[in-house]
This record gives sequence, C-alpha cells and structure tokens, in this order.
Amino acid sequence: MNLNTSINKVTAFLNKLTKLLVPFVAVSLLLGVVFGPSTPFVGDVYKNVADILQLFGEDALLALISILIIALYLKN
Repeated sequence: MNLNTSINKVTAFLNKLTKLLVPFVAVSLLLGVVFGPSTPFVGDVYKNVADILQLFGEDALLALISILIIALYLKN
C-alpha cells in the first residue's frame, strides 16, 4: 500500500468524522444555552467552550467573531 493512499484514507475518514461531530457540538452548545450548564453532558460541552473562550480574555466575543469569519473564509 502506498503512503499517499494511506494518508488519503485517513484524511477522508477524519473529514467524515468532522462532518458528523460539528452539528452534534453545535446542538450541544445550543441546548447548553437554553437549558443551562447544569444539564447532563450538554452542560459539559457548554462549560468547555466557555472555558476556551475565557482563555482569550476579555475580548472573547471579538475572538469568537474573528474565528467565525476566518472559518467562513476558509470554507470558500
């Protein structure tokens, strides 16, 4: 088996996994906002994302918007 073929298979698998998990995380965040961070499992996702945004400091909202803009730019 060729190294290029192996890398392509791994990349294809990771792309499929990402396409599966991104909506799941988005729904978890939405449910965390609606029902609060004390909701089982959903609250953990919400708390983890909130902790990551706190790492950005006081400008967390600006950082989040910047990340979204960069992600939308890279998507095209």
